[in-house]
Amino acid sequence: MRASTSDEPVVAGVSVSVSGPLRRQGQDAYDGIRLWVDHANRPLRLVALDDASSASRARENVARLLTEERVDLLLGPYGSGSTLAVAPLAAAHGKILWNHGGAADEVTEAGSAHVVSVLSPASHYLRDLPRVVRHRTDAQRATVLYAGRGTFAASIRHGVEVGARAAGFNTVRAIAFDPPLRDPKTLLATACADNPDLLVVAGRFEDDVAIIRERRMLEVGTIACVAAGTDAFHQELGVLAEGVIGPSQWEPHLHERPSIGPPSAWFCSEFRRVFRRDPGYVAAQAYTLGIIIGECIRRADGLEERELLAAARGLDTTSLYGRFRLDPSSMRQVGHEILLVEWRDGRKHPLAPIGVTLTGSRPT
Repeated sequence: MRASTSDEPVVAGVSVSVSGPLRRQGQDAYDGIRLWVDHANRPLRLVALDDASSASRARENVARLLTEERVDLLLGPYGSGSTLAVAPLAAAHGKILWNHGGAADEVTEAGSAHVVSVLSPASHYLRDLPRVVRHRTDAQRATVLYAGRGTFAASIRHGVEVGARAAGFNTVRAIAFDPPLRDPKTLLATACADNPDLLVVAGRFEDDVAIIRERRMLEVGTIACVAAGTDAFHQELGVLAEGVIGPSQWEPHLHERPSIGPPSAWFCSEFRRVFRRDPGYVAAQAYTLGIIIGECIRRADGLEERELLAAARGLDTTSLYGRFRLDPSSMRQVGHEILLVEWRDGRKHPLAPIGVTLTGSRPT
């Protein structure tokens, strides 16, 4: 990565959740970033501050990174709440917020033109699910259980509602709950009162798992939840994960010939070697953000924010994570596509969109 003529390392800063409720995903993101730093073509120094999964702490950390550490590159935190909290601060300092962990649709709006996102917006996560389910089962009724606090789950709900209407569902019911969920059985009894054909759950990881643990009381044709896109979902639930559908930002082997950066095979192998576990999509999207940053720096031939932003706006490429392309007016990520996966026989099976055949796909 060529950043400037100076021999000094580029300083990258990030507020990261390595403790608190989001520590599982935060650690994955942190490790993805560290792998990028270790293999960058130019020396990088990473300043990482734990925000304990707190949006207010993330804001304090970012203020320190901008004013005391004076970082060259500001990477966003994990979680939409924290990303929304720090985006205006980055914009006020004229700094790009390189976003790998805030998927709520409001994130782009909060940071105006100063947020560069590698990941798809949350409203796209399960937007295509109703069409797939209706094609399979002629489903008519859907119920969405979603966390009432924050914006991420609300974005998921909105996407499902839009997708269900487009697919011809007769009824779409949305029920909010307060996380952390303490009484999943009562919530499920309410959700199943009108016998939905499709049940969608969008909460924190622990909320999704708590609900799926009670799936034996369900008489629902199809169950989907956000957590089902991660390997940890099956590790927690075992056989109860079978048949559950989830959204994944990335699965190995689907993008084996990227235009920039290494292929998924190298990334998975190196991640396992360093961290002694398989990477999930949270780690992949954090690592890929670094690859995108490197390409923007190469095109801008330096670290000047205006030039980096112009490079990001004009970039249309592919990485191990899939396609990267921003809408130049809204700065929303429009190139990357969400993949639906279904747990079968203890493995995730990618579900091809209707009328599309996935190439290079196999269970993971």
